[in-house]
Amino acid sequence: MSFHSGELRVQTQAGVREEAQRLCHLINDTIKSSAQEFLHTQQLAVASTVDAKGKVWASLLTGSPGFIQVLNTQNLQINSTPLQTDPINQNLLVNHDIGLLVIDLANRRRLRVNGKSQLNKENIKVQIQQVFFNCPKYIQTRHIEKYVTDLLGESEAFKKNALSAENQLWINQADTFFIASYHPKSGADASHRGGMPGFVQVLNSNQLLFPDYSGNNMFQTFGNLIVNSNAGLLFIDFEQGNTLQITGKAKIIWDLERLKEFTGAQRLVEFDIEQVLETKNACSLRWRFGEYSPANPG
Repeated sequence: MSFHSGELRVQTQAGVREEAQRLCHLINDTIKSSAQEFLHTQQLAVASTVDAKGKVWASLLTGSPGFIQVLNTQNLQINSTPLQTDPINQNLLVNHDIGLLVIDLANRRRLRVNGKSQLNKENIKVQIQQVFFNCPKYIQTRHIEKYVTDLLGESEAFKKNALSAENQLWINQADTFFIASYHPKSGADASHRGGMPGFVQVLNSNQLLFPDYSGNNMFQTFGNLIVNSNAGLLFIDFEQGNTLQITGKAKIIWDLERLKEFTGAQRLVEFDIEQVLETKNACSLRWRFGEYSPANPG
């Protein structure tokens, strides 16, 4: 496993090139037994895909335990049918790259799986290129409330070019979101971001600002962003099952003066919004909040 030029550039600027190199052995090109056992019990994944215009989207995939099925050490199958309004359906027809973040909120565990996809009528098959576990930092614990899964109403999707006042309030109160990025040669990637409520600032209806805290030092997301600024964000309303998908352009900020606005921030990301897709009743699962991550700054 070697890092691409964007990852190396960010690692060098952050002064962690050697630390990152020592972690290369954690990234596999096959699904090891520990990853297979983890995937067998999961119900939540976030997918990173790219549309025909190069815009990057983050999509929510959910199902019963085992909906992510390991076919063999290099292939898995996602037995989940995305909503017809989700961009993932068209994206995978024009670009087969897919990044997956499979996350267990209750136990603060997450696995990243990147590869090539094949979209079928009832599932998505993925041929693996990279598989690796991430650390539990900044994951707020949440527990699935199974008793509400049969109460799902009809989903409604609203596409717009800016955040509504309600959307802005949602983001200002969020403690978790997911970010999708894409490198033209290395493929798609999905990652998690967490912090105390308010860690994402709404600058206006078309711009967000959020911190980047100390992580694993490999900088897969930032390495992609420094090469290709197109990115996607996903906010989940865990109590109501709604989603907010945002696509736009991300700019990495290293300015020390601006970093002072956020306790614990090592970098900032300024995100310019190009399109918003809000979906009511996006999934049948609901989560109950547990506790904030002890790693959250502030």
